[in-house]
Amino acid sequence: MCGIVGVLGEHEAAPLLVEALKRLEYRGYDSAGIATVNEGTLDRRRAVGKLVNLSDLLVHDPLPGKSGIGHTRWATHGEPNTKNAHPHQSGPVAVVHNGIIENYKELRAELARHQITPETDTDTETVALLTHHYMKQGMSHVDAARACLARLDGAFALAFLFDGEDDLIVAARKGSPLAIGHGEGEMFVGSDAIALAPLTDTITYLEEGDCAVLTRQTVDIFDESGARVTRPSRKINTDATRVDKAGYKHFMAKEIAEQPTVLADALRAYLDGNQIVMPDALPDFTKIDRITMVACGTAFYACLTAKYWFEQLARLPVEVDIASEFRYREPPVTPGTIALFVSQSGETADTLAALRYCAGKADSILSVVNVSESSIARESDIALPIHAGVEVGVASTKAFTCQLNTLLLLALKAAVERGAMSAGDCAEKLTQLRALPGLFNATLDRDPTIADAARQIAEARDVLFLGRGLMHPLALEGALKLKEISYIHAEAYASGELKHGPIALIDKSVPVIVMAPRDALFEKTVSNMQEVMARGGKVCLITDAAGAEATGSDVWRTITLPEVDPVLSPLLYALPAQLLAYHAAIAKGTDVDQPRNLAKSVTVE
Repeated sequence: MCGIVGVLGEHEAAPLLVEALKRLEYRGYDSAGIATVNEGTLDRRRAVGKLVNLSDLLVHDPLPGKSGIGHTRWATHGEPNTKNAHPHQSGPVAVVHNGIIENYKELRAELARHQITPETDTDTETVALLTHHYMKQGMSHVDAARACLARLDGAFALAFLFDGEDDLIVAARKGSPLAIGHGEGEMFVGSDAIALAPLTDTITYLEEGDCAVLTRQTVDIFDESGARVTRPSRKINTDATRVDKAGYKHFMAKEIAEQPTVLADALRAYLDGNQIVMPDALPDFTKIDRITMVACGTAFYACLTAKYWFEQLARLPVEVDIASEFRYREPPVTPGTIALFVSQSGETADTLAALRYCAGKADSILSVVNVSESSIARESDIALPIHAGVEVGVASTKAFTCQLNTLLLLALKAAVERGAMSAGDCAEKLTQLRALPGLFNATLDRDPTIADAARQIAEARDVLFLGRGLMHPLALEGALKLKEISYIHAEAYASGELKHGPIALIDKSVPVIVMAPRDALFEKTVSNMQEVMARGGKVCLITDAAGAEATGSDVWRTITLPEVDPVLSPLLYALPAQLLAYHAAIAKGTDVDQPRNLAKSVTVE
């Protein structure tokens, strides 16, 4: 959500800011803007919609200057329009902000007593107004910004730029990520390393509560108490932060196609022969009584899948919670509990808050993340990277399958440690897992068949997904994908729940997508499918060759996948769910990579 960049450079800032913002488009946004200081004068340009609108504006109304800040906004307070777009300015101060200022109304009321009134509907403008107010009282630029920061409640990443100061940016973070980029006689600010990769390969991540004062030559960082601190800098792999479509029409298409490769890479990272190689600091699973898993969105469905694995393979009880509910329910965390958090970005606000609730209560805090330097990774006892690489499409694809892979390996390791599975049986599962990238490729070859079904599904107003056992979370994920990028209303149910209400929705206009490999639950799922067909429902069956043969030709559409060990089926069956959503969205003409109202990294409640 929202992207922030800042430049104190040797070259014109506007092109650098716009290019960096393009690399942050994946986070989701509805307006964009930049501000620069040129010959001591602060000025800004803002536009609604895609970045191309801002680029067009800058062609006709250039914004010179070698110092600047930029922003892509995902609206929280106030509708998407030019007035509410960032940067916000009050007199000599301009601000860009990711997050929510929770006490902005109280601050506005205080400012109103000084006859200071806002011009926008946003919470962010209050930051600029309050900083300007402090400056009018005689405070320096830096002192005014820090005094303002001390008054803010909520989550934020902020960058301040000042009139008359072309060698100064003040940056701060509390709850939202922010990084400093180091150059030769230049300094940069960015929401993540992806934005800064073309500008620098040396990054310093601000810690919670940090405030940084940047010039072209120096960075002074102060912690929440105001004490000067040193934060480590690290080199980033700029190749790993490449953001391009590699000839594909959409990032989502590229990321779906990358799954055989990234899964193979992830397996190499965690396997040494028949041994699962994970950090020695992992807890002893023989001493663990329970796992509490917490996540949001697609990561939550990965956790629901892992619940089956841990309970069936390792005989280890698992609770799964949506992060936004967990943190406010304040459940008891009993001794012998592992708290496990899953997040692609590692910055998901609700998941991070849930992690902090569990810190000091659970025996161990584990995380499964795609960004090893993220807040969730840094605040965990152990962070397990999923090795998916940069994922740009808002709808998660390769990150989901890589999350599943990491969680499955963890479950297998726990199963062997707890004596619920022999080393030989585990080795057999790993052999089958190594073969999965090849099965991924074979599944991707079914793309024309899947696309043909998707074009007809795209004509529907409502779609249902059904699945049993391990296929139930996959049905939930399939429905989410379809909703996210095609805007078709889709719901998923455990197949056995069909008769308990959802069957009332069945008619000939509602396609029903049934995910059913021929496993131990296949016959029961087929019985539910027959109930749908008896009521005129159009069934799209996703199964294997044995399942297709068993159901015959009465099914409206059948998508046949390679046979796979039932334990591994969630990884393979994720691909047709993703492709169905992708092709339905193409048929509907929606924005596949940046669907409306959505953000890739949800860093506010």
